[in-house]
Amino acid sequence: MTDTFTLAGRDVRRIGFGAMQLPGPGVFGPPKDHDQAVAVLRRAVEAGVNHIDTAQFYGPNVSNELIFEALHPYPEDLVLVSKVGARRDALGSWLSAAHPQQLREDVVANLETLAIERIPIVNLRRHHENEGDFAAELDVMIELRDEGLIEAIGISTVTIEEFRLAAARTEIACVQNEYNLVNRGDQEVFDACEAAGIPYVPYFPLGSAFRAENPVLGNATVTEIAARLGATPSQVALAWLLHLAPNVLLIPGTSSLGHLDENLATAGVVLTPEDLACLADVCA
Repeated sequence: MTDTFTLAGRDVRRIGFGAMQLPGPGVFGPPKDHDQAVAVLRRAVEAGVNHIDTAQFYGPNVSNELIFEALHPYPEDLVLVSKVGARRDALGSWLSAAHPQQLREDVVANLETLAIERIPIVNLRRHHENEGDFAAELDVMIELRDEGLIEAIGISTVTIEEFRLAAARTEIACVQNEYNLVNRGDQEVFDACEAAGIPYVPYFPLGSAFRAENPVLGNATVTEIAARLGATPSQVALAWLLHLAPNVLLIPGTSSLGHLDENLATAGVVLTPEDLACLADVCA
């Protein structure tokens, strides 16, 4: 199993870091422990992480500002990936923001808070409960890339039809959709990315952080394999994803130094063919 994969022309470690959990509860407001949030980012990069996922609407502003404080000037090999297509209101509700002018404004806002001239990758996030004109949204992203404000275009929360449309229109740097042991509803997009060699970045790889119960980490098969291997359920679930295909890139997020070290140690967890066969039946 390879340790790296190419993301927008750069080799990145397959275990990256997602900044979504750095802001306060509900991904809103300042972190509970500002100094620890900064320390987590610095520890991640010191440990070799060179792929960090963020968004202007995480906080809002909070995750980008923490990344700037902790890591600027950025290491040359660091690939920062942000996303547009959403905003937050004063109460923290998630709002669609996919109008062409909003997409452009939010790319500029990311540039300002991260203090960079060009973002390596920006994911266009879809809100299917409030459908917009996907082709028009892609047009704006292509314009922003051609203008040099972003280097590459990714897409997030897309259907197989949207994936095919986007791939026919422009080069896609990565796809970020929900996928984990107990939720494999995105299998068709997953398979299409593997066939095309496009990085697939599953969000909620350990189950949704917004649910009271976690069906991934609480699964009996996962916990049994973890106990036998001397690993944690999180490591087993992440290792399973890494074993699926070489183009899978992980961005587990945390605001804890201990959990960060645990996630990064997943690279050393080896699942046997028997383990993989058992896990293949988890959602059956």
